[in-house]
Amino acid sequence: MKKVNIGGVPEHFNLAWYLTLKAGAYKDKGINLRWHDYYGGTGAMCKALRNKDIDIAVILTEGIIKDIIAGNPSRIVQTFVQTPLIWGVHVASHSPYQAINDLKTKKAAISRYGSGSHLMAYINAQNNNWDLNKDLNFEIIKNLDGAVEGLTQGYADYFLWEKFTTKPLVDNGTFRRIDNCPSPWPCFVIAVREDFIASNQVDLRTILDIINNTTFEFKNIPSIAKTIANRYEQQLEDVQEWLSLTEWSQELIDKETISKVQKQLHALDIIPKVVDYKKLIYRL
Repeated sequence: MKKVNIGGVPEHFNLAWYLTLKAGAYKDKGINLRWHDYYGGTGAMCKALRNKDIDIAVILTEGIIKDIIAGNPSRIVQTFVQTPLIWGVHVASHSPYQAINDLKTKKAAISRYGSGSHLMAYINAQNNNWDLNKDLNFEIIKNLDGAVEGLTQGYADYFLWEKFTTKPLVDNGTFRRIDNCPSPWPCFVIAVREDFIASNQVDLRTILDIINNTTFEFKNIPSIAKTIANRYEQQLEDVQEWLSLTEWSQELIDKETISKVQKQLHALDIIPKVVDYKKLIYRL
């Protein structure tokens, strides 16, 4: 049986992978797909792809594009979630900050440089006409637990993370969410190491077919909102809202979207150059 390692964030977006693994769908096709949770998010997965700890990553679009341009030998093979990610801008509940402009020049908690929380801090700053050189400061906190510690203890001031994932922390009074910052593009893609693509195309196509059949019907799964609410400790009405806002994809990310992401990242000096579409994607 072919062993394949895949990584992703342990969040509701990836429940379809858990369901297909639990059902033994990949083993039925002779594939031992092993899921690895990456609490450190996109930056941690980029490192894991480079180190060959994983073969496949379900990863933020902007993060993997940045890292491929920086030398990560991987390619995007498909969009996974078509809709934007809605990032909440969070502060500690006892924080004096009440509005976005109160955060100008303050310290953003980020999981690591090159992570989604890092890149979206730039997007948020640009959206609010901040000076990108003077008004952004960062504190590395590794993951969500680190953000809780950083904000409550005061060595970081604000934190961008997916708003439904952090909603329980808002509900229990750990964080306050003072704004939202949607990503300007589809949020998650599936990226695969080039060497794995070269020698495992049949298995890769099989894996994608299985997950795509599940995401295509995901919203029609009986009691899916209750399942998500229980598994991820969220309020049912929050899950229902999230489901109404979220669309999965079974298609390769298009040239226009890749161009839009690159132009934005280049304008923010996050990438040094814009590269050809074909250097970032692989069409199976």
